[in-house]
Amino acid sequence: MNQATFLATLLDEACEPFRRSGKFAYYYARGKLSSDCIFRELLRQGIFPARGHYLDLGCGQGSLFSWLLAARKLYEQGQWPSDWPAAPEPLTLRGVELMATDVNRALGRFGPEHPVVDIRQGDMCEVDFGKADVITILDALHYFDHARQEEVLRRIYAALPPGGLFLTRIGDAGAGLPYHIANWVDHVVTFMRGHRLPQLYCRPLSEWVALLSRLGFTVRTLPMSEGKPFANVMLICRVPS
Repeated sequence: MNQATFLATLLDEACEPFRRSGKFAYYYARGKLSSDCIFRELLRQGIFPARGHYLDLGCGQGSLFSWLLAARKLYEQGQWPSDWPAAPEPLTLRGVELMATDVNRALGRFGPEHPVVDIRQGDMCEVDFGKADVITILDALHYFDHARQEEVLRRIYAALPPGGLFLTRIGDAGAGLPYHIANWVDHVVTFMRGHRLPQLYCRPLSEWVALLSRLGFTVRTLPMSEGKPFANVMLICRVPS
């Protein structure tokens, strides 16, 4: 199976269950998972640990979780690229999402008593994170002010074990026009999901790295805008072992 065929199979496997939540949920998942390179790269580069407990803050309708579960299923069936690391095995997948409409779509896809997935409505600035091996925030940190950003990051660090992973993607506010294009798209997508247009609280990449390093993380950066005129950067942050 070549990579294109594999990715098409993975996309179908991840998106099909969203039909239970309606056309919008299904087509939103297809659009997001097929057009955003971060989902492919998380698997291709083996960024997540082999097994672990995951917490996704600002998880939306759970598209990342559906992607990970589909990947593990195909891996266990032997439908996996020979030159990719093994698909991670999620032991638990906990999600926190502020928007009730997104939580309802997630419940339609996973059901209220899924053996692995638990998605609940809540504000990441207020909820208890508990403990996790991996914590993710994809494209959501910039929705609240800098003081609350720092407090959330402090609590993430405390919730992770030595060697734990925090993964996020940010828009580099120091990147000029690509940054402004990405912000415009962010507003459009937010509006299409039925939410009000937010005020955004962004930082230059150098400030994000300095903040995370000051809090104790080791930080690796990867550009994550493949094929798009954006200034998105993935930050791979680990608690020292």
